[in-house]
Amino acid sequence: MNDTTERFKLAPSELSLQLDPAELGFRTTAELEPLADVVGQGRALSALDLGLSIRQRGYNIYICGESGTGRKRLVQQVLTERAKQATPPSDWVYVHHFGEPDTPLAIRLPSGHGCRLRAALDQLVRRMREDLPKSLKAEDFSTERDRLGATFEARSEALYHELVKRAQQLGMLVNRLPNGVVAFVPLKDGRPMESKELEQLTDAERADIEHRQEALRDDVARLMIKQQELMRELRAAVEEIVHSYARRILDPLIAQTKRDFPDEPVVAWLDQLRDHMIANLDRFQEERPAENPQAAMMGRDDPWLEYRVNVVADNSAVQGAPVIVELSPSYKNLFGTIEREVNLFGRVSTDFTRIKPGSLLRANGGYLVFDLEDALTEPLVWKQLKRTLQSGLLLTETYDPFAFFTSSALKPQPIPIDTKVIAIGSPALYYFLLHADDDFPNLFKVRADFEPEAPRDADGQLAYARFIARMVRAEGLLPFAASAVAEVIRFGTREAGHTRKLSVELGKVGDLVREADYWAKCAGGDRVEAAHVEKALDQRTYRSGRIAAKIREMIAEGALRISLEGHRVGQINGLPLIELGDQRFGWPSRVSASVGVGREGLVNIERECELSGDIHNKGVLILEGYLRNRYAQTHPLAVSASLVFEQSYGWIEGDSASSAELYCLLSALAAVPLRQDIAVTGSVNQHGEVQVVGGINEKIEGFFEVCRQKGLTGTQGVCIPRTNAPHVMLHRDVVEAVRAGQFHVWAVDTIAEGIELLTGMPAGDIDQEGTFHYQLDQRLLQILSALEVEPVGGGVSRTRVVEADESPAAPPPLPGNWG
Repeated sequence: MNDTTERFKLAPSELSLQLDPAELGFRTTAELEPLADVVGQGRALSALDLGLSIRQRGYNIYICGESGTGRKRLVQQVLTERAKQATPPSDWVYVHHFGEPDTPLAIRLPSGHGCRLRAALDQLVRRMREDLPKSLKAEDFSTERDRLGATFEARSEALYHELVKRAQQLGMLVNRLPNGVVAFVPLKDGRPMESKELEQLTDAERADIEHRQEALRDDVARLMIKQQELMRELRAAVEEIVHSYARRILDPLIAQTKRDFPDEPVVAWLDQLRDHMIANLDRFQEERPAENPQAAMMGRDDPWLEYRVNVVADNSAVQGAPVIVELSPSYKNLFGTIEREVNLFGRVSTDFTRIKPGSLLRANGGYLVFDLEDALTEPLVWKQLKRTLQSGLLLTETYDPFAFFTSSALKPQPIPIDTKVIAIGSPALYYFLLHADDDFPNLFKVRADFEPEAPRDADGQLAYARFIARMVRAEGLLPFAASAVAEVIRFGTREAGHTRKLSVELGKVGDLVREADYWAKCAGGDRVEAAHVEKALDQRTYRSGRIAAKIREMIAEGALRISLEGHRVGQINGLPLIELGDQRFGWPSRVSASVGVGREGLVNIERECELSGDIHNKGVLILEGYLRNRYAQTHPLAVSASLVFEQSYGWIEGDSASSAELYCLLSALAAVPLRQDIAVTGSVNQHGEVQVVGGINEKIEGFFEVCRQKGLTGTQGVCIPRTNAPHVMLHRDVVEAVRAGQFHVWAVDTIAEGIELLTGMPAGDIDQEGTFHYQLDQRLLQILSALEVEPVGGGVSRTRVVEADESPAAPPPLPGNWG
């Protein structure tokens, strides 16, 4: 191995987090207090404080962050503490609107008064049902009623006597039949005439009798009208007595209720209720058909429906402001609905008592938390949510998007709401709504951005340990030794992708803690050691590693052609990365270049086949910029070349292979072979600087596994960007192999350093003989000499291919055909 490349090597201590368990300051997590806070979210806490402190409309909060960062726990914790300091909000009730029955009245009440008003009205109705029938059976009521009856009966008899007297004046006798019909019989000598006497009358006498009878009939008609008027007066007088007795019972009850609930809307409604009760006293009689079970099954109305109170927002048991976490943000759960009832005969009915509140109303005056992505998948939720937040009014409607008709004609009065909405979602959803919906930034003016990682300092490491202690106590797990906690911290550091960071996606950390506990219990241990955490991680890799193992198997069998020793011109091992759900791994893939005489330029075969993405295509175009910067300063470039990922049949994206492609291309142009025992990753810019890439650990470990399977030679390794060094946290097997000299990791800053590593030649410059760049430039001049270049006006050059026998200095054959 070239000694000049030793300076590019990373030491074993640079390949993994060096953490001494003794530095953690405890032996097991049993000595620690459980974690109560979420660490590393100062930015999010600041945004939360701003959004919660401003009560004006529109300052709702979008919790932006990935799942598992503890965002929901932190939000609930902050809201719970803030809610304790707030005043409990008002109750809201719906009552019957006596003037407009289809528009139930919404009434605001002080906290806890909603249920009290409902109980008071139930008690009032119960008193009326019990006391009014008793009062109407009392002796004084019967006496008064009998007195009125006697008075009106006397007046009726007086009218009848007037009719009798009038009949006598006309020579007629009034005969009252049992069926109530009045007949008039002629008199003769003071006695009623008999039938024979009537038959002997002359026509003139009969006409005279009929004339007198007709006159009496008119008197009878006037008498009947007066009798009916008397009956109406009697009923009104009796009704007035009943009302008087009812008022004696009802007025004190209403007055007491007004004293208990002096709010103006309640007082006004109680006056309407009093008038309605007085006008419908028949409902309080002893016989109430609607109360029998058969009537209930038929769906008959509640006789006391108008006097019920529907409490839709009850804060009697709330200490401070309500905090509602809606786990299922459907339309009904958020905005409420008006339920319907169908009886045995198919009759559909509803009323104001079937108005059911949603989370927005129950959280009125407080805080509502829900997952916005879940809400957006529910029909009509987003549209109604915007309407409610914009207007500040909550309108409850019947919700049935799949019905052909609605049975509810109710339109309850809207309720003003002052609910602070905290929507939880991903960054992708936030930016999508920001650009797709103009109303979104006006409704959610505050974004609380949750960091995916936190600094790995002493506080951060202690927070990890206390988080494990909390899980141990909450879930009955075995205590974790300090060495096991150190391994979990290493896992968190690797998840964060930086040796000075810790991942705060505690959901993943929690899963590892549970799995390590499982393996410790399987081993019969009384606490979790480092080996159990390592086994949990190894088993994860094994369970999800089927595809990676299959690829390594195909490489070992030669189905995927990979060279792990020797030198080749225009060929190198790149390191692609695959992400399949929770599975992420790298493996070596051959990259090759073909060059030749021509002017077609650089051809990306993946792009020509439409198998590469825009970022990958950009990376290939950057290679052309590098070639111009390095080799086209004194003479034009006139070459043809192609690049390809061998045995790649799927989509390729990203620029992390651009350095490997450039090494491969330069090797083919210079006809200088590259080491095949080194795999390369890293992007590159036009000035030849090697840039950071993602998935660095998986790529190194993927190449290591292939080398280990085919046999480690002591020369194999991976070349990575120097800027990726802080991100390297490798599996212990790789670190041990490096420590034993069986595997290596090199880090370079520039393409020039990579050339020295891969070729063993100094990179030098185009004017320094014996260097790589000099040799490549000479090869370009040889290619250029095979072309005749004649300048054309306007700076455009015209090229003509020269036949080989015309050129006295034809270049030697180049590997492959560029283009």
